[in-house]
Amino acid sequence: KKKIIFNLYISDTFVIRVVSGEDVRPHSWPWQISVQSDSSGRWRHVCGGTLISSTWVLTAAHCINDRYNYRVELGKHSLKTSEEGSIALRADQIITHDKYNTLLSRNDIAMIKLPSPVSFSDTIAPACLPDRGVVLPHGASCFVTGWGRLSTSGPLADILQQALLPVVGHETCSQPDWWSVLATDDMVCAGGDGITAGCNGDSGGPLNCQNPDGSWEVHGVVSFGSGQGCNVFQKPTVFTKVSSYISWINTVSGTFICDYTARIHQQRRTKA
Repeated sequence: KKKIIFNLYISDTFVIRVVSGEDVRPHSWPWQISVQSDSSGRWRHVCGGTLISSTWVLTAAHCINDRYNYRVELGKHSLKTSEEGSIALRADQIITHDKYNTLLSRNDIAMIKLPSPVSFSDTIAPACLPDRGVVLPHGASCFVTGWGRLSTSGPLADILQQALLPVVGHETCSQPDWWSVLATDDMVCAGGDGITAGCNGDSGGPLNCQNPDGSWEVHGVVSFGSGQGCNVFQKPTVFTKVSSYISWINTVSGTFICDYTARIHQQRRTKA
């Protein structure tokens, strides 16, 4: 049976959001950003992203279209409300992976450089990334976050959403009745229960996983889901595996270090 996939970004006809998620506590994911384009003459949310340093944002390659200009909004909780502590910055430079494969969603990762460093605060802080080559165990509890659609054909979220998505190991996710050969070792699958999932508009956003010390690391970049709908049984949300691209991220942005300040900030967060 032919599998149809679709990326989870916002197009003119559909957009992806967390399905069966919940409103987050305000600014509890301070590295979550909104990638916006001016394709319709005004800025609108098209994808999520992750702030990884004072000058760089991580997102998905399929979110980027050379025809449009982009900006990022940082420190947001509600996309429709003007909020203290949030800022909007035009993208200074956008770099997509040179081996990005549109058809198969391989190497679906990109970096956005900000025009100037941002100051960290309670509403804006960088994410930590995993070490190179780290593989999440099957069943690991992680959270997907985003402003994507609340259901397959539903409205976009105004308030940032979060949903618990257990990791589906590669051995399972690559089975014929799951994602088969479309799921590679450079991807992370999570969810697939037919209830909770990423959806259009969540693309580019983070898969957040907690360490034993209470800190959080972003292990995935939302990439694609089933063309049959957002929450299809045995078709988990598929993420670009961040640990497979640490060297590329370092090459693009300079050596990335999850500094002590970032970890301390994360440890102050209450449990999601």
